[in-house]
Amino acid sequence: MTDTKTHNDPVYVVDELISKDIDAYLEQHEHKTMLRFITCGSVDDGKSTLIGRLLYDSKMIFEDQLDALTSDSKKVGTQGQEIDFALLVDGLAAEREQGITIDVAYRFFNTEKRKFIVADCPGHEQYTRNMVTGASTADLAVILIDARKGVLVQTRRHSYLCHLIGIKNIVLAVNKMDLVDYSQEVFDKIVADYSAFANSIGIESFTAMPISGFKGDNITTLSANTPWYKGPTLVEHLETVEVISSVDADKPLRMPVQWVNRPNLDFRGFSGLIATGAVRPGDKIRVLPSGKTSTVSKVVTFDGEIEEAVAGESVTVCFEDEIDCSRGSVISIADNPPQTADQFESTIVWMADDALVPGRAYWLKLATQTVSVTVHEPKYTVNVNTMEHMAAKTLELNEIGVAEIVTDKQIVFEPYADNRALGGFILVDKMTNATVAAGMINFSLRRSQNVHWQALDIGRKQHAALKNQTPAVLWFTGLSGSGKSTIANMVEKKLHRMNRHTFLLDGDNVRHGLNKDLGFTETDRIENIRRVGEVSKLMADAGLIVITAFISPFQADREMVRSMLPEGEFFEVFIDTPLKVAEARDVKGLYKKARSGELKNFTGIDSPYEAPRSPEIRIDTTKMSPEEAANLIVDTLLGDA
Repeated sequence: MTDTKTHNDPVYVVDELISKDIDAYLEQHEHKTMLRFITCGSVDDGKSTLIGRLLYDSKMIFEDQLDALTSDSKKVGTQGQEIDFALLVDGLAAEREQGITIDVAYRFFNTEKRKFIVADCPGHEQYTRNMVTGASTADLAVILIDARKGVLVQTRRHSYLCHLIGIKNIVLAVNKMDLVDYSQEVFDKIVADYSAFANSIGIESFTAMPISGFKGDNITTLSANTPWYKGPTLVEHLETVEVISSVDADKPLRMPVQWVNRPNLDFRGFSGLIATGAVRPGDKIRVLPSGKTSTVSKVVTFDGEIEEAVAGESVTVCFEDEIDCSRGSVISIADNPPQTADQFESTIVWMADDALVPGRAYWLKLATQTVSVTVHEPKYTVNVNTMEHMAAKTLELNEIGVAEIVTDKQIVFEPYADNRALGGFILVDKMTNATVAAGMINFSLRRSQNVHWQALDIGRKQHAALKNQTPAVLWFTGLSGSGKSTIANMVEKKLHRMNRHTFLLDGDNVRHGLNKDLGFTETDRIENIRRVGEVSKLMADAGLIVITAFISPFQADREMVRSMLPEGEFFEVFIDTPLKVAEARDVKGLYKKARSGELKNFTGIDSPYEAPRSPEIRIDTTKMSPEEAANLIVDTLLGDA
């Protein structure tokens, strides 16, 4: 049959109305703003229950979910309540069993005016690292306080972290008001206590409201139980508060490049998320760190070319000129670019069970940039209860401290207070690839701006050509007594007889001069290797073949030295000797002293040794004589093996 509906047909009219309603709804939904917020506070303040209530009241629960939730609520023995709203968010089995939040749970819901992504953050101190993760992208924080308990340590900790991370919009939700008979006196006292603390850490304003996630008071509608409260409901406030992205749109253009988009020879663009500002065809731009300038020819999305893109949008930008730009570069407005530097003061939140090791190299990831970084000994840590600055040698789990950091090359940045995208970073352990810290750049150090690299006419190529050899660093590593110095000495003698220009850096000898101020703690060992690495690099730049003999027990520190040199010039030589064999030799009597407790931090006894994973050369001294080992090393170095 053919479709015979006309404009006068009632079915046609109904279909048209439904279609228009759907189109209007979709258009309204498409143009809604998005608010990301977190709920945080101390243990059992009702964070998960509040989010469950928001999901329930916004009708974001399907019938089958509701049935399952009702069933689960009966299993956990919810007292006098048909539904345990916390179960909507506590998804891990361990969370439901213990009645706590462990991981950050993200949930989506929307109202007629706005879309929301909410992160339910754990309250336990040991999971503070998870809270920092949830807060890193939030526009607003709902800090809950149990009306019966008032302001607690974790309330202060989470408030300080929210302020530190740069969350400007803070809601103080005094929860469980039903358990204190909706007392205005209790509410006012908590607000006064919190206000005094907030002022002490620099929180200029916050919105306080009395609520009950359990009963629904002041969540979506004002409650008759609190006639003395004249402020907005929680949902009303969430719907109307200003979103950070709208503020970022008024700032200068900053777009970290994620990847070069080149599907064919006729198209070359640079894709990324606009952190701040806006970009349009015809804009004059500057690419950092190269400093090259060009003009935007077009701005492209999946749907085609557009006339303007603003903060929060992912786009591909094309230039009129072929200039250097790749992942890690930052596209900015030409006449107002961000800064570049390699030394900073930063605030660091330590998130790993193992403490910070000052001087050790970590990966620093900032926007789309990844560089090697070392962290100096902290200037101080912050006591979140008193805001007192405490002296510290390192940072332990959940500690917050201020320390200087040094990157191996200049990065594009802005202070975190001005730009979260170009001021916030994470630190990653090079060995485990685990995220160990979150950090915020406060400012660049003046010396990083005043010290510049001086270009020289005679470089490493000319030095090496004069000596008729390829520079290299032979890095001997192994336990004390393994035979490093003996074999290294033989290698140098062989190379010397072959008219090669060499220099041998021995661990004991260096400690008589260059490193005489260093001890044998983990931090001192790292600094010992860093200095020797820098000296080795300079000698290699002079065209020499450098031979080093150091225990150098940590893999990360050996990799740090490797990263200083051009590819192919670093040879890790593992003198592989079992501990029992090395201890039996004990030429210097060091193992005996270590066993008796006279010598502390001795590698292999009370300090670890991390064996190389894939050394260029491995010498098994139980199967090979020093002479044979030296021959193998020289042959490998010169390419004869």
